[in-house]
Amino acid sequence: MHTRHNIIYQDSRNLSTLSDDSIDLVVTSPPYPMIEMWDEQFKQIDPNIGYFLQRGDYSNAFEAMHNILDEVWSELFRVMKSGAFACINIGDATRTINKRFQLFANHSRVQKKFFDIGFDVLPLILWRKQTNAPNKFMGSGMLPAGAYVTLEHEYILIFRKGNKRIFATPEEKHNRMLSSFFWEERNTWFSDIWDFKGTRQQTNHKELRSRSAAFPFLLPFRLINMYSVFGDTVLDPFLGTGTSTLSAMAAGRDSIGYEVDKSFSIPINKRIGEEKYKLNDYNLDRISNHINFVQIYTKEKGDLKYTNNYFGFPVMTKQETELKLAFFRSIEEKDNYFKVSYADDNFIKSLNPNGLLREQLQNINEVQQSLSF
Repeated sequence: MHTRHNIIYQDSRNLSTLSDDSIDLVVTSPPYPMIEMWDEQFKQIDPNIGYFLQRGDYSNAFEAMHNILDEVWSELFRVMKSGAFACINIGDATRTINKRFQLFANHSRVQKKFFDIGFDVLPLILWRKQTNAPNKFMGSGMLPAGAYVTLEHEYILIFRKGNKRIFATPEEKHNRMLSSFFWEERNTWFSDIWDFKGTRQQTNHKELRSRSAAFPFLLPFRLINMYSVFGDTVLDPFLGTGTSTLSAMAAGRDSIGYEVDKSFSIPINKRIGEEKYKLNDYNLDRISNHINFVQIYTKEKGDLKYTNNYFGFPVMTKQETELKLAFFRSIEEKDNYFKVSYADDNFIKSLNPNGLLREQLQNINEVQQSLSF
């Protein structure tokens, strides 16, 4: 099994290198309008934004920033296949205008544009980032009628182009079964509130990270597993530090990333080189978490009814019996194009012919190293 990953350094308002109806899933986090760290980026594209901000005309500045993003959203509708999903991570902005504190609802502005373009608007996810300590409040302290609610969450907006995706052929149906997720993952992933810090996201390039709409690895990794199947192509039109590319590699999907700032090229390539050996950790964690779930469920409620044909451990439903995971073996890189190879079925099964038991996963690092050579 192989996947292919292409990084294109150009403005994603023009996705002319992509054919119509060619993308299976979009996962991205754009610059957030009215967040000061992105003011300069927006002003470089539209100098009128600088004029609006200087005059204190924040209403027009807000709309002008979103007009730039709107061009990308329109391109997405062209390149996405019918039935494909788009997942947009965005946060609202707060700003003090003439001594008046105000919120700018980026998420609702983006939702309206996607609706106007023709996407179906689906239930969203609130991502509680856990970034603010309880004592970091805004306003007048303990005195009433002057404090503001602390903004501790962002949004994961979910859209679909057209009707539900159809898996028509036997091959498509089988690949869908291989790409399934665990029953207990389904219960967590499809909740409308996600609560994690994403501590795995690390990069030594702090300056570039501060200029990117970076999200933790777990966020795109979940979404890619939720809304695509093995071999699908995932697009991130605001690639930033490359998290979506790494997530697609770990999930066994192809990917295309657009990044307007060419200065990201060296740190992205370096990051992929440094973190490629960690890719299997996420799937090994999924296995370990599932085994913990099986042990607890079996103790409290009895044996699970089905067995996974690939790993040999119990699963809750028949839909999980063909579930597989993609274990990274090697990467070839040339001119911002990456080809990833994965361990074959026989190698995975040889790790544990009698099924993956908890004691066999106690030293995950040893398994990881054997998969990475």
